[in-house]
Amino acid sequence: MSVNRTELVQAVAAKAGLSNADTDKALKAFQEVLVEQLAAGNDVSLPGFIAFARAERAARTGVNPQTGEKIEIPAGHRVKITAGSTLKRAVQG
Repeated sequence: MSVNRTELVQAVAAKAGLSNADTDKALKAFQEVLVEQLAAGNDVSLPGFIAFARAERAARTGVNPQTGEKIEIPAGHRVKITAGSTLKRAVQG
């Protein structure tokens, strides 16, 4: 089972005593700040919960699965997400 955005907004709003509209605005703002910071090369961390980091991805050679032809994949970036200790304990326990 997974929680969609609407369900997440409702659950957070109920826990925080906020309206769904205010909670949705806060979630959107968090998403925007996270994207801006990662695009600028900054890490974002919520200690004990989760950390987001921009990581370099080296150029490499890949294979087109349809033709078997080798292709060059350029260097780029990816997002590395690391679970914090509290989140790890919650999932394991």
